[in-house]
Amino acid sequence: MPKTLIEPFRIKSVEPIRMTTRPEREQLLEAAKLNVFKLRAEDVLIDWLTDSGTGAMSSRQWGAIMEGDESYAGARSFYRLEKVIQDITGMQFFVPTHQGRAAEKVLFTAVCKKGDVVPNNCHFDTTRANLEYLGVEALDLVIPEGLQPATLHPFKGNIDLERVDALLKAQGERIPFGMITVTNNTGGGQPVSMANIRAYAKLLKSHGKPFIMDVCRFSENAMFIKMREPGYENTPIKTIVQEMFSYADGATMSAKKDGMVNIGGFIVLKSEEWMDAVRNVLIMTEGFPTYGGLAGRDLEALAVGLEEGMQEDYLRYRLRTAQYLGERLEAAGVSFVKPTGGHAVYIDARTVLPDMPIAHYPAWALCNALYLEGGIRGVEIGSVMFGKRLADGTETYHSMELVRLAFPRRMYTQSHFDYAAEVIAEVKEKAASIRGVRITKQPPFLRHFTCECAWV
Repeated sequence: MPKTLIEPFRIKSVEPIRMTTRPEREQLLEAAKLNVFKLRAEDVLIDWLTDSGTGAMSSRQWGAIMEGDESYAGARSFYRLEKVIQDITGMQFFVPTHQGRAAEKVLFTAVCKKGDVVPNNCHFDTTRANLEYLGVEALDLVIPEGLQPATLHPFKGNIDLERVDALLKAQGERIPFGMITVTNNTGGGQPVSMANIRAYAKLLKSHGKPFIMDVCRFSENAMFIKMREPGYENTPIKTIVQEMFSYADGATMSAKKDGMVNIGGFIVLKSEEWMDAVRNVLIMTEGFPTYGGLAGRDLEALAVGLEEGMQEDYLRYRLRTAQYLGERLEAAGVSFVKPTGGHAVYIDARTVLPDMPIAHYPAWALCNALYLEGGIRGVEIGSVMFGKRLADGTETYHSMELVRLAFPRRMYTQSHFDYAAEVIAEVKEKAASIRGVRITKQPPFLRHFTCECAWV
């Protein structure tokens, strides 16, 4: 029996990519103010900035697009998607949104107030920003192993239940709900165990607090449970997914991840208690509740994609892809978050650039170096994304300096990964020549998207 795990699909349509020269990339990065977000996609060879909405849709999804009902209200495409989501989640009350951050904005605006506290294993960038914009404190309570890149643990995305319990006892009146993110994007795409989800739900319920899941990568999390958690090795992925959702009172999702689409998101709730407020905010910001900022064709593609994203052969290939790149980096002596997550490999920039001061943003510097060396675009998960410049001019810094290489679904082949591994190894060899940066211009929220930098 062959041991090589192949891509479980055939390629039906292709898009050319352009190789640039090192001098070209130097000019392009300077013009982008040393911020890879500002690069044109046509100037990127391998684009691993994000897996959000950047993947390839299947022939079934493209066929479903032709079935889209573009009626403003009550479109059949909405009811088709509603049926799929109700089946997967076991929750009755659903509204679509145009993407995940919109789902967060709608739910948080409807439910939260200034002075609230929301615990999570780790809030990702838009989740944190949407809460903080409302004056809500976003607390990260991941287990200690989740902040240690080199530490091996099967479920580094688990939330620290003792810290949650202490928070509930000390500040329970300030907590509108508890959250958990599956998988934990901030901490390396690390999964959360079923036991942890179950115990967290029980703890929140004992204090009368609803449990909201951020489920962007719920299928990948379910596959990790199947592979790593005793008792689930013979359980179908959909059954694992349904059990995960059974413990929650609601969920938000950017469907641009495990929904396998280029745009879309949703809110789904067990109880109707919050739905009037949710629908009111939705109508003001996204659109009528049966389209929520999406075309009918997008709703159709998502209904198919949610099912395709739970296919076990696809998920096994998906997780193995990250593991494969991790093995190549291990052989090259490049440190990364271990074990590899589901959607990305996270390089530990502080080990690649051990002598670079944190004030020079090592992960940001490494991102720039990867682009300059080989045209690869990743994203910094470090002190530019999660740090802050305070009123007195001082900076707060993040606990980890990571470069996330996030893989669009069903897009790149093994040769692309082999090329990337070679580029990363070359960058490590040239680490002493990598330059840090300083921020010259930044917005008050989500500064990493639009900030401008200069070489130190």
